[in-house]
Amino acid sequence: MLVSDFDFELPEELIALHPVEPRDSARLLLVDPANGLSDLHIPDLLTQLRPGDVLVVNDTRVLPAELRGSRVRGEYRANVSFNLHKRVDAHSWKAFARPAKKLAIDDRLELGNGQADALTAKVSARGDTGEVTLTFDLGGAALDEAIKSHGAMPLPPYIGLKRGLQERDKTDYQTVYATEDGAVAAPTAGLHFTDELLAKIEAMGVTIERVTLHVGAGTFLPMKADNTDDHVMHAEWGEIDADTVARINAARAAGGRVVAVGTTSLRLLESAARATGTLAPFSGDTDIFITPGFKFAAVDVLMTNFHLPKSTLFMLVSAFAGFGTMKTAYAHAIANGYRFYSYGDSSLLLRAE
Repeated sequence: MLVSDFDFELPEELIALHPVEPRDSARLLLVDPANGLSDLHIPDLLTQLRPGDVLVVNDTRVLPAELRGSRVRGEYRANVSFNLHKRVDAHSWKAFARPAKKLAIDDRLELGNGQADALTAKVSARGDTGEVTLTFDLGGAALDEAIKSHGAMPLPPYIGLKRGLQERDKTDYQTVYATEDGAVAAPTAGLHFTDELLAKIEAMGVTIERVTLHVGAGTFLPMKADNTDDHVMHAEWGEIDADTVARINAARAAGGRVVAVGTTSLRLLESAARATGTLAPFSGDTDIFITPGFKFAAVDVLMTNFHLPKSTLFMLVSAFAGFGTMKTAYAHAIANGYRFYSYGDSSLLLRAE
């Protein structure tokens, strides 16, 4: 399909720069193939979920993965910055560099904006479109803690270009159930949940299961191909363990629906089901690219935020609920003042049963 088929006009004022308070007061657009569109709010999830359903959330935690500092060549220094986007091993991360043209393999780096205990690394590889591999002197948990100390929260460009980073973003840009360090972007549909709402969902007989997909900065990259067949997805690491799989499969066999919170949860679930057609344990990289025509095997309902035009995520929701249906839903959301993107409102997509 042509990438241009997934374009739409969005007024700038509908891009949310802060979340609503409290988190679960956001609006929710119900997209139901049988009954059309309904304007709801997040607490109305309690009327849409059923006892026996499984709500699958992504428990990845966002690292403050924007690092600024200096490239060092003898006495000469140049300012550089990086957005880490994928862990390679205990010592190395792939990152998008700015400006990448100033960097060469084996360049030494001091990162931390002049802090005395600078985080040190070298450029160990160069890739396309400004991507480099950084190999740090620290590794493992010590490296994670140093990144937290020296890095800044990597707000999406549609927010970061409009306002500066604020102290509140450290909590606003994390889900309440985030525990597994490794993401460089939030699984934003989950930002709408509070501990109180999750407790009410469990009390009505819905099981909440956790999976982990470390979201990469590649999710913000514009598509450069004109045709979806020519697009190459960035890989992200994810894991679903055997016990979680067994509980989800048992619930579905008993008639419950699998409700994915966010496209990240959905991508991981469908990656885990793609080889066999049924959900199986999974641990590793996935570069799954979901476009209209994809055959879903693991997910029955999707809760997701509103996505960018011509993005892989808008293509995914179009595949899930129908291309025409999502065009109509997005036009309705724009006409009715829904807030878009990471800190915006959400939609609940029901597939035909």
